[in-house]
Amino acid sequence: MTAYLCPGCKTNRSRFNIIEQRPRSIKMDPRTGEVTSEYQEGELDAFHTAYKGPDKKVQCGACGLIEDEKSFAAYAEHNKLS
Repeated sequence: MTAYLCPGCKTNRSRFNIIEQRPRSIKMDPRTGEVTSEYQEGELDAFHTAYKGPDKKVQCGACGLIEDEKSFAAYAEHNKLS
């Protein structure tokens, strides 16, 4: 784990919500929204791009800002406590 500092409110260093992202690759009916297929990892068809986003995001427990984890970590690194 690494130290965080919220880049939004610039004061919170201790209260955060970790949001773990678990992408689900699906194909759905465009009219009903019903899921017609669910793909397993490595089984996507030629027209389906795999998710390339972060595994987790962080939400500031003070102001509510949601960003990539690296934003909170980088801001803390740039503004270290003495």
